[in-house]
Amino acid sequence: MIHARGLVQTFHTGKGKNRKAVQAVNGVDLDVEEGEVVGFLGPNGAGKTTTLRMLTTLLTPTAGTATVAGYDVVTQSVQVRRSIGYVSQVGSTFSGAYAGDEVVDHGMLYGMRRPAAIARGHELFEQLQLDGLWKRMPKNMSGGQKRRLDIAMGLIHDPTLVFLDEPTTGLDPQARANLWEHIEGLRSRKGATVFLTTHYLDEADVLADRIIIIDKGDIVASDTSDNLKAQVSGDLVDLEVAGDNQVAIARDKLASISDSVEVEGHHVRGRVARAGRVVPGLLRDLDAAGVSLDSIEVARPTLDDVFLTLTGRSLRDAEADATPEGPADPGDPPYDEAGPDSGTTSPALEGADR
Repeated sequence: MIHARGLVQTFHTGKGKNRKAVQAVNGVDLDVEEGEVVGFLGPNGAGKTTTLRMLTTLLTPTAGTATVAGYDVVTQSVQVRRSIGYVSQVGSTFSGAYAGDEVVDHGMLYGMRRPAAIARGHELFEQLQLDGLWKRMPKNMSGGQKRRLDIAMGLIHDPTLVFLDEPTTGLDPQARANLWEHIEGLRSRKGATVFLTTHYLDEADVLADRIIIIDKGDIVASDTSDNLKAQVSGDLVDLEVAGDNQVAIARDKLASISDSVEVEGHHVRGRVARAGRVVPGLLRDLDAAGVSLDSIEVARPTLDDVFLTLTGRSLRDAEADATPEGPADPGDPPYDEAGPDSGTTSPALEGADR
């Protein structure tokens, strides 16, 4: 469904002597098969949305090739746009139009007849908890309501390949859970392929068949969530001892079953393979040595642990610290002045036959 080889995107910042090239994506190869739900993870500025925008024809690759739904993203861009659904990071609704009209017009851009677009729009409004908002303007909606309207626009034409760029940003927990069910249904009921970028690790863990991680423009991992977690060396065992004089003993006991142990105050932590099998023996040894514990916690590896292992930093930390990819030079392929990751245009409106 998606096949890319050597995708490169280079932007230019500054002018004159200060002009420099910034390579946001460095020769990315990726494959997504029909019916897969793929989670695409990475910090801001890692090339996540830039890659997605190349695959949806909103950016022309500097180098490399890609086919989406069987069509070349450069030479057959209109066919690609007709074959996909796309929900951008910040949405593309017009604040002064009625919500229902926005959705219906979007469907008609994809070739739907008005009655079919109206019927499908009402169905999506009910599913996405937008009941009663058909005649409301987006400027008078809450942030969560506008986000759900963006998603309705992306799904109006029942696409078999859907690109969702951080779709649940700004949604409350109930709305997020509702959207998760809808994304699951895209594949289970309609056989759709879903390419999902997100900063919510639990979202990727629950929804995605496979996780792809990009960092600094390079793909650093591609596997199932369970397999990626298995690459992290063991469960995290956190011992909180009762007194200062017991820290050294607890450290030595934990070091007998862990390759790396760290101490922070009264907390002694280490990664332990198959912790469920060996922790009971550790507790007996600690008790025999006179060590009293205030608490013990055993945590299975998470996707954030995976990111830390692969890149040397936490995804959450990287998310907060990263600087967004720089703005493009006017001579580069067109996109919003806010930068290549702004995601403000819908493929249905970008160069399609109208």
